[in-house]
Amino acid sequence: MKLVILDRDGTINHDSEHHVKSVDEWRPIKGSLEAIARLSQAGYRVVVVTNQSGIARGLLSSRTLFEIHDALQRAVAQHGGRVDAFFFCPHAADSACQCRKPLPGMALEVARRFNAPLKDVYMVGDARRDLEAAHAAGARPVLVLTGKGRKTKADGELPAGTQVFPDLAAFAEQLAP
Repeated sequence: MKLVILDRDGTINHDSEHHVKSVDEWRPIKGSLEAIARLSQAGYRVVVVTNQSGIARGLLSSRTLFEIHDALQRAVAQHGGRVDAFFFCPHAADSACQCRKPLPGMALEVARRFNAPLKDVYMVGDARRDLEAAHAAGARPVLVLTGKGRKTKADGELPAGTQVFPDLAAFAEQLAP
């Protein structure tokens, strides 16, 4: 099975320091929807894993998160693609959960549910925590320079083997030419 794991905020859509709290605040990064469609059309299963501490902090409800993901799914479908699953961590940053990135819990759950070893799976994100989660899970870390990506790259000390792309579209173009 061909599988790709994507972070959401800063990778697929614009991030906000105040959290993406509604469908109206969700804005895709140029080329990201087409990139997901390209991966889907090339036979990749596309899975989104996202930390959503705004739920624990009362900034949005699970229902609102599902509405945002439904909007993302509809937008990708308009380009001929699909997201096969969404995984999210609703816990606060100071919780002791195992699912919150940089821990590998969500990626390991993706591997379990899709019955797919992660050694050949790319995990794409814009923040150090995305790359660390990929590395800890045994996936292949990919940094995109959207969202926090430029700062993440400038800070250095990326996990071994991290590939860097300007954005999700450039990554998809290389993976699914």
